[in-house]
Amino acid sequence: MSGSGAKAGNGAAAMPSAAALVLVDGSVFEGEHLGTRHEQGFASGEVVFNTGLTGYQEVVTDPSYAGQIITFTYPHIGNYGVTAADSQSSGVFCRGVVIRDLARRHSNWRAEDSLEAFLVERGLSGIGGVDTRRLTRLLRDTGALVGAFGPLEGNNAVTIEALKAAASIEPGTDGIDLVATVSTTDSYMAGSGERRIVALDFGIKKNIVEQLSRLGTVHVVPASTSAAEIMSMRPDGVFLSNGPGDPTEVGYAVETVAELLGQVPIFGICLGHQILSLALGGSIVKLPFGHHGANHPVRDNTTGEIEITSQNHNFAVDAASVADRAELTHINLNDGVCEGIRLKDGSAFSVQHHPEASPGPHDSIYLFERFSELMTDFKPIRITSGEGAG
Repeated sequence: MSGSGAKAGNGAAAMPSAAALVLVDGSVFEGEHLGTRHEQGFASGEVVFNTGLTGYQEVVTDPSYAGQIITFTYPHIGNYGVTAADSQSSGVFCRGVVIRDLARRHSNWRAEDSLEAFLVERGLSGIGGVDTRRLTRLLRDTGALVGAFGPLEGNNAVTIEALKAAASIEPGTDGIDLVATVSTTDSYMAGSGERRIVALDFGIKKNIVEQLSRLGTVHVVPASTSAAEIMSMRPDGVFLSNGPGDPTEVGYAVETVAELLGQVPIFGICLGHQILSLALGGSIVKLPFGHHGANHPVRDNTTGEIEITSQNHNFAVDAASVADRAELTHINLNDGVCEGIRLKDGSAFSVQHHPEASPGPHDSIYLFERFSELMTDFKPIRITSGEGAG
């Protein structure tokens, strides 16, 4: 079973309540309610699966999961508890979690609380005791589906029919600007050093900022920041962060990056990789069920080395669409998806996976050093009147 049971929204303990997850195709998965009880009685979103064995706290606090319900394929979740140091953002942006077996007791010297207490504290709900193997097979065979879940008894209980209705009107992540819901509204700084790095926050993770801070002073700015504003800060480099949802809905960021090309070194990851490709005139495809997990093999075509990577994306770059201006540098060995590009003029590069990990592995951490080398060697290709490249 899924553990010791849910807690009510006011923090009071409660016996486990029956719950259900209903997908838009009519599939029903029974289980027990976990975490917070919402006033409306249910949560809805695009249901995806994550194949990582560990890192559940980092996954739940990754802003890239905005709009999604995360199914953990590993059966035992919550074993080592949670600690504030592992959170990758100040909140949670996913819509909920689906778990096979929530640990009754956590055990780790770093643990400060249980995963379920963390869910309640962050206002997140979930469903446990679910046949996640069956659910993952369904998503693998049919592609990501929207769905809704909630308790079938107790406070704010819902019915199967109500969940079906909620699933039928859930928009998922297509055609929505989810970046606007996760990006910082105020600029802030991190680290120190002579180099100035401007990081466009599309849903940036804490460990990314920490890795960039080792290279210099990092100015994290809202996703809507213009190219003129960025160049006025005289950056030595610009970083395009990870983020959620459909990159074609973030046109303002695409325009900004297009203006920056050739003026300043650029390094993008995940959504930032997709936005860079769109700025080059490329196109985006949506994968059937995406890449979510810490075990994706990627080949670096520039070295021939294979690295195991951490990934979280439903959309991907059509490498052929940018071939006139960029070369394919990384490829996913599971399905051949484009994992990285480098502009032929050498002014920018990007990868689809997460070099900062959190959760691991850390095989791709070298990419931050590549960014450092690019900032050292860069010579402006295009200068806008009255502005410099740093």
